[in-house]
Amino acid sequence: MLSKIISGALTGIDGYIVETEVDISSGLPCFEIVGLPDSAVKESKERVRTAIKNSGFVFPVKRITVNLAPANTRKEGPSFDLPIAIGILTCIDVINNNKTKNIFFAGEVSLDGLVKPISGILPLIYGAFENGVKKCIVPLANAEEAALVKGMEVIGVKTLNETVDYFNGKKDIPPTVINFDKLFSDDGDFYEFDFADVKGQDNVKRALEIAAAGLHNILIIGPPGAGKTMMTKRLPSILPNLTFKESMEITKIYSVSGLLGDKNSLVKTRPFRAPHHTISNSAMVGGGRVPKPGEVSLSHNGVLFLDELPEFNRNVLEELRQPLEDRKVTISRVNGTMTFPSNLMVAASMNPCPCGYYGYSEKCDCSRGAVQKYLGKISGPLLDRLDIQVEASAVNYEDLSVNIKSESSADIKKRVIAAHDIQKERYKNENIYFNSALSAAQIERYCELGKTEREIIKNAFERLNLSARAYHKILKISRTIADLAGSEKIDVSHIAEAIQLRNLDRKFIR
Repeated sequence: MLSKIISGALTGIDGYIVETEVDISSGLPCFEIVGLPDSAVKESKERVRTAIKNSGFVFPVKRITVNLAPANTRKEGPSFDLPIAIGILTCIDVINNNKTKNIFFAGEVSLDGLVKPISGILPLIYGAFENGVKKCIVPLANAEEAALVKGMEVIGVKTLNETVDYFNGKKDIPPTVINFDKLFSDDGDFYEFDFADVKGQDNVKRALEIAAAGLHNILIIGPPGAGKTMMTKRLPSILPNLTFKESMEITKIYSVSGLLGDKNSLVKTRPFRAPHHTISNSAMVGGGRVPKPGEVSLSHNGVLFLDELPEFNRNVLEELRQPLEDRKVTISRVNGTMTFPSNLMVAASMNPCPCGYYGYSEKCDCSRGAVQKYLGKISGPLLDRLDIQVEASAVNYEDLSVNIKSESSADIKKRVIAAHDIQKERYKNENIYFNSALSAAQIERYCELGKTEREIIKNAFERLNLSARAYHKILKISRTIADLAGSEKIDVSHIAEAIQLRNLDRKFIR
C-alpha cells in the first residue's frame, strides 16, 4: 500500500514542500529512505520503528520504502520523523488515508512516542501555506510559533498516540490560536539602559538619534572611558518599533538558528548583537557545511555592535563589505546556494590608537607608525560604508558632577518614530522602510537639492576627496536629518550637519 504525506524542508531560511511517500509491500523485510537524506534523516528509521512499537502499534515486518520528493534536494534534520511515522500508520490502516490529505506534518519522534519540537518550524509552515496547505500537525512546543502564519490551522500534538487518536476521532485537539493584537503590543518594550543616564556627549547622542531614525551605520571614535560602549548599548531603546513584516523576517531567521525561546515565539524588538572580536568569518557572515545564518543575518532589521573595531580580524571586517552593500549574504556549497537577509545597521566603536589617547591626551606615547598600523586595520572601503563617523571626547568633571538627568530614551524615541513614520509614508510603494536603504535612483527622486545645497556638497566633495559612495551617504543622512526636523525639503543646515558627521576619517585615517 502507498501513502503520501506532506512535509517540508529548508533552503536557507525558506521552506519548501517535500512529499513523503511511504510504500509497504511484500518481500524481504527492510526499511529504506531515499531522496538524498542526511544522517539525521536516515536515523529516522530506528526512531520511528521503536516509537511505533512503544506506542502500542504493530510495526510491519515487510519491505518499507520511503521516498522524500523532490529527490534532487538534500533533506536534513529530524523533522521527517512524524510524517514518516504517520505514513507507515496510514499504510497499515491505523489511520484512514483520506484523513491525512492536504495536511502538513513536521516533528521529531522520540523512542517512547513523544513528539519533540524542531528548529525552523515557522519557515516550514510559511512555505507550506504559500503552497496552498491550510492545516498542519506539529509538536505542541512549536504550535505557537507555527500559529504566527495567519490562515493556517495549527494542531499541536504531544505524542504519536495522541496524533492517531485525533485522526480517529477519539480525541479533540483545538487549534492553537494567537491574539496578534496582544502579541504585538508595546507592553514588553522595556530596556534596561536609558540615555537619561548619559552625562554630556550631546554630539554623540545626536548622531545616534540620526542613526536610529534612518538606520544608518555609525562609528564612534574616542579615548577609553568616553562612554562609547555605554551609549551604543542604549541604542536599542530609541530604535523605531518593528513592523509585523519585519518581525516575521527576524523570527524566521532565529527559528532556523534554533534561538527562539519557548515563550518567545515572535521577535518583537530589533535585534542587538555584540559578537566578541575573536569571532570567525563563518560565524560573522554565516557558513558551515550546512550553511547557517551568521551575526550579520541574526542582526537583520536590527543592530550589529562591533566594540573595539580594530581588534577584529581584518579578514572578518572585509567580509562585512558585501552584506552591507547588498543587504544579503549568499553562501555557496556543494549542496547548493543559500541566501540570508542582512538588512542591518552597524554600530562600531574604537580608540584612535593602541593606548587610546592619541589626539586627546599627553598620556599617548604611541609612535606615528604604531597609530597608522592600528588604524590601518580598517580599510577605506569599509570606512566608506560607515555612514556616520562621530567623535566622543573625554567627559569633563562639570558634566559628570551636575545632578541633572539628560534627555530620556523615551523622549528621543518619539522624534525617531515621527521621522520613521514620515519614511514609511514616503516609501510605501518602494519596498523599503528607511533612508539608509535608498538606491542611487531613489536618492535622485527623494533627495532633491536646491542650488545652494548643491554648491555646498560639491565643495565638500572636492575638499574632503569623498568617494561616490560617501556622497550618497551624505545625501541619505541629510534626508534623515530633514525628516527629524519635519522638513520635506533638504536645506543648507541639514547638508552641513551631515557633512560634519563624515569628518573623522579625514582627521584620523588620512
